[in-house]
This record gives sequence, C-alpha cells and structure tokens, in this order.
Amino acid sequence: MTRRAICPPGSGHFAATVGAALAAMAVLLVGFTALAAELPVLTGRVVDNADIIDAATEAALTRKLADFEAKSSDQIVVATVPSLDGEVIEPYANRLFRAWKLGQAGEDNGVLLLVAKNDRKMRIEVGYGLEGTLTDLHTRLIIENDMVPAFRAGDFSGGISKAVDDMVMVLQGNPEELEARGTRNPADSNSVDPIVALFIIVWAMLFLGGLAMAFLPPIFGTKLSPGVYKWLGMTFRYGQRSGRY
Repeated sequence: MTRRAICPPGSGHFAATVGAALAAMAVLLVGFTALAAELPVLTGRVVDNADIIDAATEAALTRKLADFEAKSSDQIVVATVPSLDGEVIEPYANRLFRAWKLGQAGEDNGVLLLVAKNDRKMRIEVGYGLEGTLTDLHTRLIIENDMVPAFRAGDFSGGISKAVDDMVMVLQGNPEELEARGTRNPADSNSVDPIVALFIIVWAMLFLGGLAMAFLPPIFGTKLSPGVYKWLGMTFRYGQRSGRY
C-alpha cells in the first residue's frame, strides 16, 4: 500500500519562505566575512607586518617574550598591521586573538598587543584567564603613558618595547610601579581636546565681546544723541526699536 504524505495547507509556501530567509542570511554572512579585514599569519612572538619595529628591538622582544612564557606559561604576542581596512579595532583584535589561539589550552592566558599604523590605533587584548591581573586600568595606563607619547614622537619600537616591559611587570605581580606612574602622570586622560578648547575660546571671545560692546561705549564713548554713542571709531545704538510697515 502506498502512503502519501499529508502536508498542512500553505506548508509549501512556509518552507519556501524559510529557505529564502536562510539563503539571505547565508549571503549576508558571506558578505560580512568578505568585508572583514584579512588577518596576518602567526609567524612568531613579534609579527611586524607594518614594518615599524627595528630589527634589534624585534630580536630583543622575541627573546624577552620567549623567556617570560617559559617561566610563567603566559603568552604575549605583538602584532602590527598597516591598516584595519575599515574594520573597528576591537572586533579585529578579538578575531586575531581567537584565530591565533593565544595562551595555553584551558588557561586562556594569552595577551595580544596590536598596533594598526595607518589607522593610528592600538589595543591590548587580554585573555579571560589574565583579566584579573592585567586589568583594563593597567592596559589603559600602558597605552596612554607608554605607547601614545612614543608613537606621537615616531618611536614605535620604543613605545612597544616599554609596553611589553610593563605588561610583563604587571603579570609578574608587580603593578604598583605602573599604577604609581599613572597617578603621577595622568597623561592625556584629563586633557582637553584641541577642537573643544578652540570652541571654548571662540565662545568666550564672542560672549565677552558682546558684553564689552553692551557696556563700554556708554561709559567711554562720546554721546551723539539719546541712545547713540561713538567709541573706537564705531557708532553704537541702544534702546531703539525696529519695525516694518
């Protein structure tokens, strides 16, 4: 006996709709993957694809990071890229961290120091296993006090080397010096943005200038007629109304 499958009314349309939705999601996923910046290949403890670290510093960093990993099992890797190709640095760093599988299996004790030269951005990505030791406060202090000033001076090698030194120091259980240095040198965290400062100056000039024009001509100027004064070669009128007809 041949049995026929019984489908509820409209089930074919529903299946087609679901299939179309899944296909659209697949296209979007492929498109997102295509738009994401290409990740560099892990070739060592220092991957300088942006070519901003001199050879001597790169060799010294490689030895230092290898020695530190051998003693602590914590793994620090430095990566530089020319550009993020429009991608935000946070997801890029997270993707790179996961793609390289930094840290020991089951420990998640890896750290990625990432610099995107042309984008003028940097980030320290910390594995969950080390977040309680190398905290957000420490990474912010390292970026603001070690990297930003050196990078602005064009010293990428020095800034990265100092950042690595401070990360190792904190992970070895000695964060006090970094924290004290941050207290002594608040860096740019409390500085005023130049654009904001310019806006404040212009606003103050306009405001104070308006006050001066309102009060000084009647005091220091020459009265020409009721409500009309001449001062500094200019004529000022007060209390007059304008109208239309």
